[in-house]
Amino acid sequence: MNDMPHPQAEALSGLDKRSASAVPITVAFGDGIGPEIMHASLKVLLAAGADIAVEPIEIGEQVYLAGNSAGIDPQAWDSLRRTKVFYKAPITTPQGGGYKSLNVTVRKSLGLFANVRPCTAYAPFVATKHPGMDVVVIRENEEDLYAGIEHRQTDEVVQCLKLISRPGCEKIVRYAFEYAVANGRSKVTCFTKDNIMKLTDGLFHKVFDEVAADYPQIENEHWIVDIGAAKLADTPEAFDVVVMPNLYGDVLSDVAAQIAGSVGLAPSANVGAQGAMFEAIHGSAPRRAGQDVANPSGLLLAGVMMLHHIGQSQAAEKVHNAWLKTIEDGLHTYDIFDKEVSSLKLGTNAFADAVIARIDEAPETLAPVRSGGAAKPFEVPEARRRPPAKKELVGIDVFVHWSERDPAALAEALQAAENGAYKLAMITNRGVKVWPDGLPETFCTDHWRCRFLAEPGKQLNKSMVVELLQKLAKEGVDFIKTEHLFTFDGEPGYSLGQGQ
Repeated sequence: MNDMPHPQAEALSGLDKRSASAVPITVAFGDGIGPEIMHASLKVLLAAGADIAVEPIEIGEQVYLAGNSAGIDPQAWDSLRRTKVFYKAPITTPQGGGYKSLNVTVRKSLGLFANVRPCTAYAPFVATKHPGMDVVVIRENEEDLYAGIEHRQTDEVVQCLKLISRPGCEKIVRYAFEYAVANGRSKVTCFTKDNIMKLTDGLFHKVFDEVAADYPQIENEHWIVDIGAAKLADTPEAFDVVVMPNLYGDVLSDVAAQIAGSVGLAPSANVGAQGAMFEAIHGSAPRRAGQDVANPSGLLLAGVMMLHHIGQSQAAEKVHNAWLKTIEDGLHTYDIFDKEVSSLKLGTNAFADAVIARIDEAPETLAPVRSGGAAKPFEVPEARRRPPAKKELVGIDVFVHWSERDPAALAEALQAAENGAYKLAMITNRGVKVWPDGLPETFCTDHWRCRFLAEPGKQLNKSMVVELLQKLAKEGVDFIKTEHLFTFDGEPGYSLGQGQ
């Protein structure tokens, strides 16, 4: 291990304590404050008896800048596939230039669909307005707007596709309920915006209700995300486990961590059927790099989650209790230091040493952790595939780039393409109906959705769609995208416009 070629090998100095039974874990030391807090965290884990063998990989900014837009070399994937456990320090993603988010790449490539983020208050030793807060946010990790499918379609309009799948919903919702059962939690809450996004968020809510019926012992509830977020910020003690689609979960887990006390204390686990990744939720903070001031707590507590994951709960308990005792003793890094409750301001390494000095101690005011009450193991859920529905083509939405502002003139050009099987039913602009019977006050861009529907008693087919587009091209209509409109078992699989 001492001959490892990567530039962060020195961060492993003194940490190579593998035994014959050691569990191999892939470790990335990251960028910015990453190497410092990873070294500190590993030192604590090993001091507590963690039986792990570190396999370091090089990822992050230097890999990006060397020309790999994914930020991770192919060799690193070999380690991840072999160990199936990834302990990752924060990394820096260069701005612009087509660089991808490595976090998103790893989560999606390895199928780490469940992002688990505990948000706990440590009052009175860490300032918070919610001393009783103990909320776990479980975020879907693979789809939603984070699919990253975006297009510029006209001079004025770009789009981002929000993809929500039934299997994706079922896996994350069932994981949330299984987590609640395993960890002695009593309630699971779902946040969506299905009053607006009735199909995508509506599917998430529908699947939540279906899955909740399988867990009658666990209370369940649903909130629209805006009022749910307000309540989470104001009355977090009303929540226990909260499950959300990707974007809401990303935003609100940071909010929850901050109102609990500090984002710098929050750990994160990313779990899938084929592996898991453990990390702090904060970033690489390059302006604090090399100063021995960064708080390693978020990454260290992620290491506690990792030890539970690999079946080393006794070591996890020791680390967690020692960390709680350190916080309780007022030994704090700069970010949470408060002269009213803190006794000493420590740097990164000194804080790690303080935790190590308390390895066999437990907190007295904060609730100690007991391995006997550790989570019961549970299988990572798989989605239950359903038989396909009867699918019928009933129309087509044609998206048009048209720079004029009169929808009636556009309608006239589109109606020239009608035949006896389909006709123009509606034109919208940014989702607002502007033809027929639109309002003159509606502001319009150059991006129009033009809906053609089958005439009563007529059946559309794909040849008719091709014919329609050929006619539109002949009329000089600049169509930029199409979406087929289907019914599934007779139910519309598309959003309905006004008046439909």
